[in-house]
Amino acid sequence: MRALYLIAACGAALAAGQSSTHARKPAPPALPKLLHVQIPMRDGVRLSANIFLPSEYGRAPAILERTPYGKGADITPNYRAFVEHGYAVVAQDVRGRYESEGVFQPLRQEGPDGDDTLNWIARQPWSNGKIGMIGGSYRGIVQWEAAVLNNPHLKAIFPVVSGWDDYLDRFYSKGGALKLGQRLEWMAENLKVPEYRPDFSRYTLHLPLRTADIAATGRASEMYQAAMNHPAYDGFWRSISTREQIQKVRIPVFSVGGWYDNFAESDLEAYAALRKATGLSRILIGPWPHNMSYKFGGVDFGPESQVPVRGLQFQWFDQWLMGKDSRLMSLPPMRLFVMGANKWREERDWPPPEARPRTFYLKSGGRANSLDGDGALADKPSAGGAQDRFTYDPRDPVPTRGGAVCCNPRVFPWGPMDQRALERRTDVLVYTTKPLKRDLEALGPVQVVLWASTSARDTDFTAKLVDVLPDGSARNLSDGILRLRYRDSLEKPQPAAPGAIYRITIDAGVTGNVFLKGHRIRLEVSSSNFPRFDRNPNTGGRIADETRLLRATQTIYHDREHPSQLILMSMP
Repeated sequence: MRALYLIAACGAALAAGQSSTHARKPAPPALPKLLHVQIPMRDGVRLSANIFLPSEYGRAPAILERTPYGKGADITPNYRAFVEHGYAVVAQDVRGRYESEGVFQPLRQEGPDGDDTLNWIARQPWSNGKIGMIGGSYRGIVQWEAAVLNNPHLKAIFPVVSGWDDYLDRFYSKGGALKLGQRLEWMAENLKVPEYRPDFSRYTLHLPLRTADIAATGRASEMYQAAMNHPAYDGFWRSISTREQIQKVRIPVFSVGGWYDNFAESDLEAYAALRKATGLSRILIGPWPHNMSYKFGGVDFGPESQVPVRGLQFQWFDQWLMGKDSRLMSLPPMRLFVMGANKWREERDWPPPEARPRTFYLKSGGRANSLDGDGALADKPSAGGAQDRFTYDPRDPVPTRGGAVCCNPRVFPWGPMDQRALERRTDVLVYTTKPLKRDLEALGPVQVVLWASTSARDTDFTAKLVDVLPDGSARNLSDGILRLRYRDSLEKPQPAAPGAIYRITIDAGVTGNVFLKGHRIRLEVSSSNFPRFDRNPNTGGRIADETRLLRATQTIYHDREHPSQLILMSMP
């Protein structure tokens, strides 16, 4: 995506405290700049960069942003803030994009190219050899790729909405389903043939998935084909994963994410891993989607949800690049926005050690033929035999409605949305608590344990956590999916036996939300959430090449022997 929908460099979308005026301001003074500088890589390919220097400079620390979205032709207000603060700024087109040479191969190129760029900056007469990196989304991914290489010149990074694993963040889910809408939409925005006019509603329905890249962009994509060839979490993905190499990251990392962003769960896991390894990591999670907005169509999390991210960046890099003691370092390293209460909470560890599992058991019929839903969430499992059944038809999947999706809300809407229209479907099971007698704060991972069977050799089961307001509106918080072949492991898929009952665990994401007194907690269970995730054709075959779509009869069990349950991490 271009900068309209990806967070701007330096987090300008959240730069609070900046007043606007219609009065004409004098033009800011010109700053020394070096445009379209060709930086050689180890294989001879040259990457184009624009360099902006402080007006009074000798050797200065540098801020590097590497982008596939176009570095621009001149300094932006965000870069200018850094330059006026005493930093040199280097904005670089990554390999194969805009004015940089080479072929764009994002799964392999960013580590070595980032390393070569850091070394080149350190050799320049205007550089003092200390470098930090900024940027969101892809521009955050490249920071992680450089950080695992331990370049001596890279002193700190500030990745925003970026995640840490290509398989789990950008292509597939923890349950093994393809993040179809996100992946194809990003490709359609950025990799399409000139003059090609992609249609989101068409290319997400395209079969087989193997050629959906052509439907989205007008040409085949090596990156996409690699993902189709490796649907399991195998050696291919492990070899390029920051997650698998996190112990190599020794520098300070300040991450920023959002509860309604696709990468929030990984951002938090990376923070937790680094906190144990180095103690130098910090993280900020707000109620934001991928572009860091705090306002949605029907929900406004209020002015307190805004954060002056640019000021945090100044403090972060002043500490690690300029040697200035920052007040930031005396504060708790984790700051989390708790929705519902709409307040910030400061913590040190993830999940918070004081959080305790709170279990809600699925009970009675779950078919949603009323706005309240027929199923219940209770403190104890059902006493007798109980089960709910529905038919999953991949030709008519449950449509995605909001959530942690990416990357263009005009094409693929994100965030909190009312789910009641989906809950009326006969292929969505709905389980709801009674109105709460007191507030319940959920902060941590969300898990759903189901005892389930299917008539198919392979199928999917989905789960969605919902906050039901007193007026009946049902606001989604988090969701997840499990592809049944991956019930035991993402590494070794196994076919299912039709009719067999399996105990499965669905990772339903992460959340920070107070279910207020009078609200109700709701769980939706189904077998599709499309096009957030691709449709399982229910054949048991290779999904990338499948064109057949079969119906499956799904059964959810909830009795003493099969206690299906929702598990939240509840704060005292």
